[in-house]
Amino acid sequence: MLSADQFIQFFSHKVETIHRDTENCPPPSPAPPRSAIASLTELKACTEDEVRHVILSSPMKSCTLDPIPTFLLKESVDMLLPYLTAMINASLHKGRLPASQKHAILTPLLKKSYLDASDLKNYRPVSNLAFMSKVAE
Repeated sequence: MLSADQFIQFFSHKVETIHRDTENCPPPSPAPPRSAIASLTELKACTEDEVRHVILSSPMKSCTLDPIPTFLLKESVDMLLPYLTAMINASLHKGRLPASQKHAILTPLLKKSYLDASDLKNYRPVSNLAFMSKVAE
């Protein structure tokens, strides 16, 4: 059985290798816009109705990083909506999420069920994000 430390070391080494192998590569050049209409110069603030729609139409999945379960957030959405909308709009305005929303729980999953479960190369890391991180996306 593989330990959490073995997974951490394996995935950390994999990331370090990718960084090392690509550190001297030129940055990718952005594709030219197809037209002036296609350019994005600013993000429009979300309305409470838009945030409510995204929350209520999202799956009922929760993560241990969530301060409250998704079902309870959905039940209390109207009471919390002004605060959630303000948080999302502040993130859009600043161009970044708050630090509390930048955490994930990584779970190694076997790429294919028939692969050897004792070989670390046969796993991929899956990130479980807090519900509000996904709503903000």
